[in-house]
Amino acid sequence: MYLIVSLLAGAFFLSFWMGYRRILRLQHLNQRRVLNGFVGAMVLLTLISLGQWLGLISQDIAAHFTMFLYCMVAGFFSGFAFKMISLKRAMHKTEYVYRSLWTDAAPNVIAILIIVFGIYRSGILQFGSFTGIGITSGLSLLGFGFWGLTVKIVPEFRDKGILILDQCVNWKKVVAYRWESENVLLIEYYTADDKLTDFTTYIPPENELQIERLLAKKLKEYHQDRKEIMEQTKEEF
Repeated sequence: MYLIVSLLAGAFFLSFWMGYRRILRLQHLNQRRVLNGFVGAMVLLTLISLGQWLGLISQDIAAHFTMFLYCMVAGFFSGFAFKMISLKRAMHKTEYVYRSLWTDAAPNVIAILIIVFGIYRSGILQFGSFTGIGITSGLSLLGFGFWGLTVKIVPEFRDKGILILDQCVNWKKVVAYRWESENVLLIEYYTADDKLTDFTTYIPPENELQIERLLAKKLKEYHQDRKEIMEQTKEEF
């Protein structure tokens, strides 16, 4: 029993560290990788079920393996969430973020519902007997819901930079901006490996002047830092 608990705790803290280090980021995901991951998970679960049916895998082993996976999920998303909180604090206060029902309220409500279901799934609310599967699956839902509360689907313009989903862009790496079309703002910036890229975001008409002033202020404030980065990038090429 102690060995199983120790292994589960080890899996949680290992994946917590992996999540905090963000070894897998949202920008790394694409349709092919998501599909391959889903197919791989389905194949793994099918093999476990088939092994149980054939008597090759005992019910205890299958349950412990499932608990191990739940702990990995719980640890990864919990670590990722704590990292996002740390990044938000490092970037200081929010200067501008587009808030609406679909970009702010709805994702938060969904995340809270997942957390509530995770608490229910763990068995705490029933005040009854707890199971390993119930506790670990509840923890995985809690971790995922907690992560959902820390990641916004729209860019956050903060005092020290911009948060784009789980990516942090310092103001000194923001090169330029322009209006791609009406109410659609395009911002060019350097990535962590000094590659020039961009992103677009919707800006309501009533907020256009506010974001224009903010961007103009930050580009001027970090002009010298940005100039040094651009010169260094040109020398490397």
